[in-house]
Amino acid sequence: MLEITEYTKFLIGLLAIVDPLGAIPVFIALTVHQSKEQRHKTARLTVVSVFFALMVALLFGEWILWAFGISIDAFRCAGGVILLLMGLGMLQSRGHTSADIEAAQDETIALVPLTMPLLAGPGAMSAVIVYAHQSNSVTHYLSITLCILLVSASLLLCFKFLPWFSEHLSKRSIVMSTRVMGLLLVAIAIEFIAGGIKGLFPQLSI
Repeated sequence: MLEITEYTKFLIGLLAIVDPLGAIPVFIALTVHQSKEQRHKTARLTVVSVFFALMVALLFGEWILWAFGISIDAFRCAGGVILLLMGLGMLQSRGHTSADIEAAQDETIALVPLTMPLLAGPGAMSAVIVYAHQSNSVTHYLSITLCILLVSASLLLCFKFLPWFSEHLSKRSIVMSTRVMGLLLVAIAIEFIAGGIKGLFPQLSI
C-alpha cells in the first residue's frame, strides 16, 4: 500500500480528468430533448458506466497491456502524454465541449459519448492502470476502488443538482474551475512522463 498522499494525489488527478463540473454543459446539451424522467435515467446510467469502466481498467488493465506486449513504463509515458494534452486543453477551456454534439433522445448517450470518451476515456483509464501497478496488496486495490467510488459519487452529485447548476452556475465559473483542474492535471502528467522515462532508461536515475 502507498502513502495516503499518493492516494490523495490519485483522487485529485482522477477528479481533474473526469471533471464532473465541466461535464454539466455537455450533459445538458445531449439531454436537451429528453424528458425529466429520461434525464434522470441517463444520469444514473452514466455514473454506473463510468464506475464499471474504471473498475475494468483497475482489475484487467495490466493484463490487457501484457496481452499486447506493452510495458507499464511505456504505458505510463503514453498515459502522461494523454493527460498532458488533456490538461493543456482544459487550461484553454477545451476540456469538455458541446461543439458538434447532436441531440439524442434515448439513454444510450450515457455510454457514448458521455462515458466514453468524455468521462472515463483513455486519460482516466491510463491514470487507474498506472496507479494500480504500483502495488499488489488488497488494501492498495481497495483504496483505489474507494477513490473511484468518490469520483463516481461526485459525478452523481453534480447530476443530482443539475437544475440548480443550470440556474446559478455561470459559464465563467465552469471555465475557471476547468482551468484549475487543467493545471493540476498538467503537473500530474509531468510526473507520469518522468517516471515512465526513468523506468525505460534506468541509467537516467543514476
